[in-house]
Amino acid sequence: MADGDKKYKILIVDDDSFLLDMYALKFSQSGYEVHTALGPEPALEEFKKGYNPDVMLLDVVMPVTNGFEFLEKINNEGIGKDTLKIMLSNRGQQSDIDQGDKLGAAGYIVKANTTPSEVITKVKEYITKAGK
Repeated sequence: MADGDKKYKILIVDDDSFLLDMYALKFSQSGYEVHTALGPEPALEEFKKGYNPDVMLLDVVMPVTNGFEFLEKINNEGIGKDTLKIMLSNRGQQSDIDQGDKLGAAGYIVKANTTPSEVITKVKEYITKAGK
């Protein structure tokens, strides 16, 4: 369980269905209630239907709308205000990390440098740091 009492809801947004399935499995095995979205458009639909996750893991490089554009859009529309937003990307340049920070991301995890188990550990650390 993510924390003895609370089952955290997480929305994982990525355009790679293999990675979505893998992270969904890992997070559900760790006690999270997992929703996935194959890109920003389905994620936006989830929010508009009233889904309010505790955490959103968001890929940066996606076709049509990238993760930064999506984050900016939901911020501007006041969607997911209580959701802890964490960028999860293969792009780890400082400019990308700064961009995520500027848009209100609570953290930035570089996929290439992090195993799925380490991603879960880092997400737990961000949740604790945010006091959720």
